[in-house]
Amino acid sequence: MQSVIIIDNEYITLRYLPDKKIIHHTIHKPFDSEVGSEAMVAGVAVLKEHGACKWLSDDRQNGPLSLDMINSSVVWGPAMVAAGWKYWANVVPQEIAAAATLAPVIEALYGFGLRMMVFTDVEEALQWLDKMEC
Repeated sequence: MQSVIIIDNEYITLRYLPDKKIIHHTIHKPFDSEVGSEAMVAGVAVLKEHGACKWLSDDRQNGPLSLDMINSSVVWGPAMVAAGWKYWANVVPQEIAAAATLAPVIEALYGFGLRMMVFTDVEEALQWLDKMEC
């Protein structure tokens, strides 16, 4: 599976998997809303430019989301869905407190029409996304 690296820094790697039309991010350590916004801007551009419709989030190393980051889902969600995002496979953080902060984000994005599943294993998440049609 060939990938195109979009962002690669100490906090996050964002890549595009063209053969699967999947945007895939891996969080290396907790980050602030500025880093998150950079990833969202880049992700929207990839959705639009390449017709991607799937996103695989490997959030296992992330910490609890700040209120700013939770609220950003209301800002970014509609733009990302309008750009073509349909399916989200989220591999949740290992820390229970961090995973719990995703609940309002998941609820908001579902309200915008996004369909998602929560996983603890990246391979299982990828298998689910492979079944979804763009």
